[in-house]
Amino acid sequence: MHQISSDFAPPLKLIAPFFQGGVVFYLLSMIALLFFTPSFSYAQMDIAGWIHLFLLGYVMMIIFGAMAQLIPVVLETGHVVVDVYYVILPLLGIGATVMVLGFWFLPSLLPYGGLLVLVAMLIFALENMATLKKSAISTLTVSTVKWSNGYLLLGILTGFAIALGLSGQLGINVPLMLKAHVYAVLGGYVVLTIMGLSLILIPMFSLAHGFDETAIHRAFKFVVLGVGVVFIGAVLAQEWLMMIGYAINALGIFFYLWQMYHIAKLTVRKELDVWAKSMIFAFISLILSLILAGLYFIVGNASMLHAAVWYLLLGFISSFITGHLYKIVPFLVWFERFAPLVGKEKVPMLHEMYSKEGASMMFWFTAVGVMIAGLGLLFESDILFKAGGSFLFTGAIFLYITMRKMLAYGK
Repeated sequence: MHQISSDFAPPLKLIAPFFQGGVVFYLLSMIALLFFTPSFSYAQMDIAGWIHLFLLGYVMMIIFGAMAQLIPVVLETGHVVVDVYYVILPLLGIGATVMVLGFWFLPSLLPYGGLLVLVAMLIFALENMATLKKSAISTLTVSTVKWSNGYLLLGILTGFAIALGLSGQLGINVPLMLKAHVYAVLGGYVVLTIMGLSLILIPMFSLAHGFDETAIHRAFKFVVLGVGVVFIGAVLAQEWLMMIGYAINALGIFFYLWQMYHIAKLTVRKELDVWAKSMIFAFISLILSLILAGLYFIVGNASMLHAAVWYLLLGFISSFITGHLYKIVPFLVWFERFAPLVGKEKVPMLHEMYSKEGASMMFWFTAVGVMIAGLGLLFESDILFKAGGSFLFTGAIFLYITMRKMLAYGK
């Protein structure tokens, strides 16, 4: 496990709004689920709107906040221009909102929302790259940041092109560009970022030490290569090349899971708190997603693909994020408000800074909702999907409440 320092961490007032905004977008995403049916096509505008509400509003906003905190800590150097995050937040939030409204109600809004998101992500990526240049530290996490930001740039440029295409202002092959866009953002940015964070955060919170990193290095190389192959195959309309890319990525995910298994065997912390339960559920969901994706390529049943993507997004990525919020947010609040008081007066422990009952309710409602709704997608059952959505909405309410209490603790 790599040692990290908090000496270069930005202030809580900069980071907290990303987490607050992300949780609000998550709650809105779960409410919106109740109005969808389990039978659909990814080409539908309303489906694209929900995906952008979830990914841009929740996943990206939380990741941007976490990376604003983690990058200078890992690199042991301050941000080049840390204040740009005060600009990134409203640009991303407003841009995501306008894009969703464009997908759902008025397609002519898409270029405007897309431009705001494009500017926000360009600022984020360029500032990160400038900060990376200041540091001489070279680790796998640093490499994942470099490559993920590169794929993020590709993803946002293709996404903006799609927005122009949907509004009739640019003549492009939208379905083809959509595949390149999705894989660059989801596989190239989100998955690579999670890999880099996993190597830092999971050993730290599980107290695992002395593990071999060969598997995660192989995973990184395979995913970087696989995403690139899929992207090129999509741009060139070569399905066979995309299939090769899918296989390479699957191999990369296998090595990633193998690394996480080795870390889990060495863990010292045995308490099954909300973080540990979230990580277990996240990796079970990832395995389930891989199995369903493999079956989709064999059988060709679209519902299997829908369920596979569901378990990847709501099961793995979302659980990975929410689980870590219950570790990261209490620490940030404690460091800001209580660290100066150490040795002078009694200060709270991190686990005392959030409601264990509320966190537990969040986890169980969310986990049950993910599983039931996934079955609803797999069997195209409206009753199961709506039931799962109801559980997820309830879990989102508990997440919102516990997040507000964590951020307000000690004020």
